[in-house]
Amino acid sequence: MSKHPDAKSDGKSGDQSPPPGSPMVERFLIPSPIPTRRTRTYSQSERARAGPLFHGRMKSFCRHQGHGFIIPNEGTDPIFVHISDIEGDVVPVEGDEVSFKRCPVPPKFEKFCAAHVTITRFKEGVPHERWDNAPLLRDHN
Repeated sequence: MSKHPDAKSDGKSGDQSPPPGSPMVERFLIPSPIPTRRTRTYSQSERARAGPLFHGRMKSFCRHQGHGFIIPNEGTDPIFVHISDIEGDVVPVEGDEVSFKRCPVPPKFEKFCAAHVTITRFKEGVPHERWDNAPLLRDHN
């Protein structure tokens, strides 16, 4: 394991302190347990793709943070979705209807995250942005 590249030395003992807000324990980065498209193995992706297709709607999605949640039509708990698992050219917004596959989350594989997410019906009256455009400024008041 290597030390965080942005860590700062205190100049005294050679110790390095993590940058503010860094998810570090004992001066080492904590790996994320959520399998995203970039970190899933080929076999995990193929198992998810071969699984059943689920439907739901976007509860929330933050382009800046790179993730959101889907409320499945089955009425189960909201499912995490990473930005790398959104397929298509449009950024999802709250209320969009989506289809997705489920991928188990380690280490116990009891919970799931969404994979291969596709918007099936856009929420009417809400502007949608494209991934290749600058983010829209929205009033959050």
